[in-house]
Amino acid sequence: MVKKVFPKNFLWGNSTSSMQTEGAVKEGGKGKSVYDTYRAKDGTSIWDTAIDEYHRYPEDLDLFANLGINCYRFQISWSRVNPLGDGDFNPEGIKFYSDLIESLLARNIEPMICLYHFDMPLNLAQKYNGFSSRHVVDAFVRYGKKMIDIFGKKVKYWITFNEQNLYFMPGATKIAGKIKGKETMADLYIISHHLMLAHAQIANYLHEKTSAKIGGMLAYSEVYPASSMPKDILYARQIDEFLNKNLLDAFVLGHYSNEVVNFVQKNNIQTGVLPSDLAEISKMKSDFIAFSYYQSSTISSTLVPEKTAPNYYFKFGGKENPFLPVNEWGWSIDPDGFRDVLTKTYNQYHVPMFPIENGIGLRETYYGKEIQDDQRIEYHKEHLRALKKAINNDGVKVLGYLVWGLIDIPSSGGDMAKRYGMVYVNRTNTDLLDLKRIPKKSYWWFKKVISSNGASLN
Repeated sequence: MVKKVFPKNFLWGNSTSSMQTEGAVKEGGKGKSVYDTYRAKDGTSIWDTAIDEYHRYPEDLDLFANLGINCYRFQISWSRVNPLGDGDFNPEGIKFYSDLIESLLARNIEPMICLYHFDMPLNLAQKYNGFSSRHVVDAFVRYGKKMIDIFGKKVKYWITFNEQNLYFMPGATKIAGKIKGKETMADLYIISHHLMLAHAQIANYLHEKTSAKIGGMLAYSEVYPASSMPKDILYARQIDEFLNKNLLDAFVLGHYSNEVVNFVQKNNIQTGVLPSDLAEISKMKSDFIAFSYYQSSTISSTLVPEKTAPNYYFKFGGKENPFLPVNEWGWSIDPDGFRDVLTKTYNQYHVPMFPIENGIGLRETYYGKEIQDDQRIEYHKEHLRALKKAINNDGVKVLGYLVWGLIDIPSSGGDMAKRYGMVYVNRTNTDLLDLKRIPKKSYWWFKKVISSNGASLN
């Protein structure tokens, strides 16, 4: 029988990124990031204001506190605290995050810091091509250690890179700050290794200097074979091995996947891995496994050209699952996949799981009456039921559940029309309007869920 409530001290909360919330791109001594060069296209928004969290965070934290959350994952903007990325630190930027952390703690909300969410300082992208360079690895480690020195005693939960496995997939060079040259397969392997090396150094330093906890983070999408054809099953397994387990092995076991290492050697991919890098990774431990989960995926091997690397299977062979509903953007809704990711990962690695992003994008407009976002309520309700089964039926240890998100922000592509929040922000892609915050129906539903520690999911 499934228990009615979640574990004691369960963390209920919200996740955001700096560029999707803060705005104030020319204030407080902030340097430019690559996001400041992205201009609106096809009717999307630019990042100059976002939802103006830089000025309005006390108001939003009050909304969060009223909701009852006890954890907030936010991102420190690297270029706000170090305008050039590898230069002098900016006291005004550091003070902003210090004030934010104090404001969270005053409301009994545990802060969780993410150090990098796709927004490379522009100087490092232009001079060194981002994380394709070891200079940028060193700069990131210097920045991360500085943040640990300042905030490590007050912030108990940390992650380094948002959705770190995305850097092993097509498009990795953009989010890693590599702005020159065509992306190659070798780039994926070099950048992915550089990020793991940086993560290991930060994790080892955090454990040496503080009692805080840190984990690697994946964008985990359950992958199904499109049929019972053996090659479909093989491809689904290989995707999981290359895009997920390779990093999980490093996070938890201190080494890369045997299959991936063999692939690199057989294909003579020059990754630049040094013995000292592997020694640093081998010393690493993870206190939890963090991940985002939005949807599952389906792979058809018949659509994938021969000799394609597993990193690229989805580029050719991704298919819509006919057995699952999808939202307007074609993202499948699959709570059972969420449970399976939780359970199979915990079974293999025996490290507490921490889903820190889960949500659904919907198109919504405010006309003066409360937004009835029943589809969002149903999405979270079913995923929480799946989470409860993973904990109580399957024996998975789970630290908490953070949604993306409690408040509307521009999507990662800059689209304000794709809304994830339980609080409406009154702006569009082209008009800032008044940026008023307006709770939706889901806000009040989630408040009951939190106050009952998950007992009330109706």
